[in-house]
Amino acid sequence: MKKWLIVICCWLPLISNANEVLILDWIDLIPEQERNQFDQNQMPFLNHNGEASKQSIIGGVREELNGSEVKIPGFVIPLEGDDKIVTEFLLVPYFGACIHVPPPPPNQILYVKFEKGAPIQQLWDVVYVVGKLKTQHISHEMAEVGYLLDGVALEEYDDM
Repeated sequence: MKKWLIVICCWLPLISNANEVLILDWIDLIPEQERNQFDQNQMPFLNHNGEASKQSIIGGVREELNGSEVKIPGFVIPLEGDDKIVTEFLLVPYFGACIHVPPPPPNQILYVKFEKGAPIQQLWDVVYVVGKLKTQHISHEMAEVGYLLDGVALEEYDDM
């Protein structure tokens, strides 16, 4: 009996952590071996003709994150919805990505499907999106995307 109690006590924390939401930062979406090649502060630049450089499609995704429940902050670029709610959007790490400058690499963009719809008024600033992350390549007219997120909740951003 004592032996079973020890086994249960040792496994219980592992079972309870199985459904825990991972709080991610954008660097966490980049495979470890590629992180030294990535500069989070490097914004896309304009060439001498005044044209923006193209999206870099170099960069892998972290397959081990596939199927994880995650929470990640970002800026929303609406794709589908109406004047009240957005049901599909791109989540990007910095303001203006995909619109005014070339998109970040595919592993720095999430294609979010938010079935119940996200209220438009919540989407102008940084928000946290919570949902199930999938490693899936999506080719959209705005950008190549490396991850799909089935969104279930939006939360106010708190940088604390």
